[in-house]
Amino acid sequence: MSPAPSDLIRHARDGDGPGIAGLIAGVFAEYPGCFYVEAEFPELAHPATHYEARSGAVWVVEEAGAIVGSFAVAVTTDPAVFEIAKVYLAAPVRGRGLAKALLGHALDHARAERARAVRLWTDTRFLDAHRFYAANGFVRVPGVRFLGDQSSSWEFPYARALG
Repeated sequence: MSPAPSDLIRHARDGDGPGIAGLIAGVFAEYPGCFYVEAEFPELAHPATHYEARSGAVWVVEEAGAIVGSFAVAVTTDPAVFEIAKVYLAAPVRGRGLAKALLGHALDHARAERARAVRLWTDTRFLDAHRFYAANGFVRVPGVRFLGDQSSSWEFPYARALG
């Protein structure tokens, strides 16, 4: 029997940066033309410190000593709006409720900080992520942004009010 999702989730530590980087690189490799470039993720040098400094938090899913999931949330320039980031799950652990459990941690954190809404940006290629966000109360809002990164990424914005 597999452990419950909550048994695999913990707050990230600064030393988890390389594990999160490896996770992201693995997820990116699933998409043609999507490349992990270390310099584009400076926050992974100290992920816990980075998000804590922004009134946020970052969680990881650890299984058999490997980081197989991540999820972060932090305040934006508007203290009533938090932004979700670093939403990644390794392919072998998808479909087990981990993403929903991680989302729950992030939303609880944002509510505890008195946020009224959360938002996020997601790569236009990540169709499974779009379905996940829609199924969990997020609405795609107008707009698109180009990152100018090595992957020539375009992203869609999503938002969700918090009750």
